[in-house]
Amino acid sequence: MIDVLRTNVARIIAVAVIATLYVFARPPAISETEHLQLAGGFRFNSYPLAEVPGTPHKSIRVVNPSLRRIAGWVSATGAGVALNDLDGDGLANDLCSVDPRTDQVMISPAPRTGDRTGDRYEPFILNAAALYDPATMAPMGCIPGDLNEDGSMDLLVYYWGRTPIAFVSKRTEGNESPRPTADRYQSVEVVAGGARWNTGAATLADLDGDGHLDIVIGNYYADGARILDAKADTQEKMQHSMTRAFNGGRSRILKWHSATNGPEPSVRYEEVLDYVNGSTDEKHRLTHGWTLAISASDLDGDLLPELYFANDFGPDRLLHNRSKPGEIRFDALTGKKHLTTPSSKVLGNDGFKGMGVDFADVNGDALTDIFVSNIAADYALEESHFAFINTGQTQQMRNGVAPFTDQSEAMGLSRSGWGWDLKLGDFNNDGTLEIVQATGFVRGQINCWPELHELAMGNDQLVEKPSVWFKIDGRCGLSDRDRNPFFVRARDGRYYDVAAELGFDRTDISRGIAIADVDADGRLDFAVANQFQPSALYRNESVSSGVVLGLNLRLPLANSPATSTQVCSGYKKTSTPTVAAVGAFASVQSPDGKRFVSQVDGGNGHSGKRSNELHFGLGAMQADAKLQVSLRWRDLKGKVNQQQLELSPGLHTVTLGDAERRNDGCN
Repeated sequence: MIDVLRTNVARIIAVAVIATLYVFARPPAISETEHLQLAGGFRFNSYPLAEVPGTPHKSIRVVNPSLRRIAGWVSATGAGVALNDLDGDGLANDLCSVDPRTDQVMISPAPRTGDRTGDRYEPFILNAAALYDPATMAPMGCIPGDLNEDGSMDLLVYYWGRTPIAFVSKRTEGNESPRPTADRYQSVEVVAGGARWNTGAATLADLDGDGHLDIVIGNYYADGARILDAKADTQEKMQHSMTRAFNGGRSRILKWHSATNGPEPSVRYEEVLDYVNGSTDEKHRLTHGWTLAISASDLDGDLLPELYFANDFGPDRLLHNRSKPGEIRFDALTGKKHLTTPSSKVLGNDGFKGMGVDFADVNGDALTDIFVSNIAADYALEESHFAFINTGQTQQMRNGVAPFTDQSEAMGLSRSGWGWDLKLGDFNNDGTLEIVQATGFVRGQINCWPELHELAMGNDQLVEKPSVWFKIDGRCGLSDRDRNPFFVRARDGRYYDVAAELGFDRTDISRGIAIADVDADGRLDFAVANQFQPSALYRNESVSSGVVLGLNLRLPLANSPATSTQVCSGYKKTSTPTVAAVGAFASVQSPDGKRFVSQVDGGNGHSGKRSNELHFGLGAMQADAKLQVSLRWRDLKGKVNQQQLELSPGLHTVTLGDAERRNDGCN
């Protein structure tokens, strides 16, 4: 026996080390009973989104001949969805959805919603007329926003194959917004010149503090690439590295210039060619990632939003806003590496596959954090999602330091599948945010992960050549059985996926997620855009675990007379034309001293866009409790304002006015 031990001592030690490391590396788990308790009162019913009857459906794109071998890979994006108020009834019960099966952008009422007159409008397709060539272009996402600042919601659609198009609403006389119809919208070139961009993400934000919403564009394939032109004779390139690819399209900033309204409305932007500081090489690396998601949020309290670019095949970027009115400038931020921090989890240094990003207070400390989707699939590319938690040391940003540390593993958020869009929201109003995430890549009959592993380990000099890739033509499957996770935080501080307990067992290939309270019942609903599959709205039927404060923050038009702040009960149409206060910051303090923070979103993420309302689940408290609400915002002239309100739980439409006065009620 002793001889046996001596002979195998090395093997025994190795097994012991492996077993010990496995114990420490294995993530904590909870029992099936605890999973059911976490799922608790959550309940959602799904309803399919409207489709145009009789429209032929495709399941793969027609692409440039040089990309035909990997047409399935090239066809992997394009599904998008946004929730907002498009008909002016005060409710975010309208959808702008992008369906890659038809490459059409549809406007429709959210399923099973009705407005205050009892009827709804017929779904319709946005018509870009001569601006759109279906043989060489395809829409990738839709962002609602009042682009020409006339009090009526417009739509920005971004594409592969061209620059974005603004669909500007034709406003009628008085305060009546016409019901959505195809001829209500005027299609307008956002930038002149006829450039060919391949845009993967976009958002709206006032970058320089002048009061106007600018456009942030994240391009994917190289500018000028004829990706969807089946008659082109160009030889297109893929990424030149799986982890450090800087040959993607240029990220662009379009500064608001001017607008008109009336029967022929328009809006005009000008590109800011040099917006990030650094050497020529640094600027190229910062602006030529393969961008799939963008988020904008003010992190240092100056009401100038920072920008996060989630880049495929290379480092994500967090840019510190150093702008002033009329001049847009950013500095790049990089996180600090600590003893226990892998280099790949330092913000700005990763080599992962960023495909979704959202700003929110993930851990409940009243600081804005960042959650990022990557590929984190078991037995595949098990990289990691990021939960970049704010340290609160925002003064470090002036020295180029990103004050964030990744805590995704400790919080149970590092793994799920091939991640895309994600959204954080309090779906049961218990005071803690949940996370819903879109996952999956391409459907197929055979598992092609071995081939992708081989490609990922190949020479970077070859990766950019489509001819050396394995064939991805519709038969090849990659992460095609993922299930969209629904993460809920347990009492131990970790998040656990309870999607199975909620009946979310469909293995859809999902891309975009939009959230809103579509029926103003105080519960967040969400829509999921699926790639080459039907999309759906998930109506929230959960048992509320607490009260809610909902804020629809509005701004009077720039030419409106000065007025005091008006607080109206419920989500409703305002008495005079207003616009969403994109970028406004709200801090809510409950009677027990707990703080909640949020900012009005202008279209963050990949291809899913939440509505503009702020939703605060407050947990258990009296329905008539007094909440201290601190608001900070810029008006449409760029002036910074702040105001304190005392509100009770419930839904409120707040038209922001003179900070020195307050007027409850609605005219």
